[in-house]
Amino acid sequence: MSVPATSIAAYDQPHQFEPLLPSRRLDDLSRQARPVIEAALRLQAGVHPATLAELRGLVRSMNSYYSNRIEGQSTHPVHIARALKADFSDQPDIARRQRLAVAHIQAEQALEALELSELESLHSRSLLLAHRLLYEQLQPEDRRTDEGLDLLPGQLRTQDVAVSRHQPPTHTALPLFLARADERYAKPWGLEQLLITAACAHHRLAWVHPFLDGNGRACRLHTHAVMRHITGGLWSVNRGLARRRDDYYRHLSEADMARQGDLDGRGNLSERMLIAWCEFFIDTCRDQVEFMTRMLNLDELKDRIRALITIRAHQRQTPDYRPEAILPLQHVMALGPITRGEFVQLTGLGERTARKVLAQLLADGLLISDTPKGPVRMGLPLDALGVLLPNLYPEAVSSVLDY
Repeated sequence: MSVPATSIAAYDQPHQFEPLLPSRRLDDLSRQARPVIEAALRLQAGVHPATLAELRGLVRSMNSYYSNRIEGQSTHPVHIARALKADFSDQPDIARRQRLAVAHIQAEQALEALELSELESLHSRSLLLAHRLLYEQLQPEDRRTDEGLDLLPGQLRTQDVAVSRHQPPTHTALPLFLARADERYAKPWGLEQLLITAACAHHRLAWVHPFLDGNGRACRLHTHAVMRHITGGLWSVNRGLARRRDDYYRHLSEADMARQGDLDGRGNLSERMLIAWCEFFIDTCRDQVEFMTRMLNLDELKDRIRALITIRAHQRQTPDYRPEAILPLQHVMALGPITRGEFVQLTGLGERTARKVLAQLLADGLLISDTPKGPVRMGLPLDALGVLLPNLYPEAVSSVLDY
């Protein structure tokens, strides 16, 4: 949260947040980025588009949860799922957080729909757009800061602030700092350099602190838009940053440091600490893409689908969860939607029994269909994630709400 600035030397010239990209050890950073890019592209190629669409929806909800958790204002994933169905809590604080979570999901979806190029996504216009898309959906009372000030969606701050020990640039100099960032970042990079640039832009744009409030959320939305060219929406660096929250804040703070002597680059800020931040960011991405690769390994997914059906048959004591459902579910997960008749045939059961199995899976959200008689595709309901995609979103399967 921003507070009125104290008497600290002012940042009012763009050279004061150089270097915007490291001039040293770029080969080392590229070597670290290369396997992340390769693994991310392999992962996208191995997922059916229909399953990818469901995973993207899950990742959006997950991003909303984790981004708000970083800010210390998260709400339980069950509350988010309810809010997406316009079911808001009677408790004002929970309802407010639900509205913020839904706004984040919708802002992310809107940014994705724009299909911004690398250059467009890295431009500061997309950061202002992310902030506007997030906060314009909220009522004025939900946009009010703790100091009682009204937050204007997508508008640069009009006063000077201090953020803990950091003194952001003066408000009058913000356009200059953003223009300098655009000169350096908004280019059609190759994917390895794009990952490095995304890391640098995430820090330096947060350092500028362009908005009165909501800078962290807007920067993470912006980074998500940039990283979509690498992630394909299948995984998110936000999950990794939230799960390493203390390290995330520490590296951001250290990258704020002034240059430490003649061997620490030529800019006003520390190049050594910017490189360390990039290494942390790339390592977080590596961890996330490797994790999702394990989650979507087809052989392991088959075993988890088998385990889910077995567990539900035991827990629910219903004849409509049968082992014959395992094969068609595996088929839908790996190869995409099929007709209801095909699903029934794949079970090998009699027509009437198979239809009951199909109806149960649809009722529980393990299968999804857009029409009452249309094709079915794989669903990822919250209460199945603990078995289907263990540890991806563990908070979602907790039976204890956070409020």
